[in-house]
Amino acid sequence: MDQVKIGKFIAECRKNNNLTQMQLAEKLNITDRAISKWENGKAMPDSGIMLDLCNELKISVNELLSGELIKMDNYNEKAEKNLLEMKKQKEDADKKMLKLEWAIGYISTITFLILIFVASFIEMETWIRILLIILGLSTFLIGMHNCLRIEQTAGYYECAKCHNKYVPKYSSVFWAMHIGRTRYLKCPKCGERSWSKKVLTK
Repeated sequence: MDQVKIGKFIAECRKNNNLTQMQLAEKLNITDRAISKWENGKAMPDSGIMLDLCNELKISVNELLSGELIKMDNYNEKAEKNLLEMKKQKEDADKKMLKLEWAIGYISTITFLILIFVASFIEMETWIRILLIILGLSTFLIGMHNCLRIEQTAGYYECAKCHNKYVPKYSSVFWAMHIGRTRYLKCPKCGERSWSKKVLTK
């Protein structure tokens, strides 16, 4: 999807409906800065606000994502193209998030080990030693929490029994045994526990 084209289309539709950025923002309960970012191609409307935005601009979501008014004979083709593009963008974003997970994991673990090593083997006052241990543990725990949150939400887990692809609850991911990105989870569809692999496509 062409973000700049979509932004220009939003601006054009807003003007056609005799709305200022401020007036449109008030109708959507957001700031006019958000509208400005959309229209300049710097950001896209969140999925939760797209329907309301389309209602105010008197266009369809398909037209919004295409960045143009669509003739009826082209409508299904454009809708399919937009859905495929959105799916690809989600997969790319998930890949980046999973790479970020590794980076966060390594950095927080190395920081933890360095701080614990310094606190254990270098002569210092007791309060500094305690502070370093607390700092090391906090860094590690925050890092692991963020890694697990990414692991939970990026992509899907595929049940080894029924091949259902799903996003588990955070608590399920937290307590599950795992080998790399394969976790022993209960499938919400078949109810069976299996070693579910992380996949990016549904």
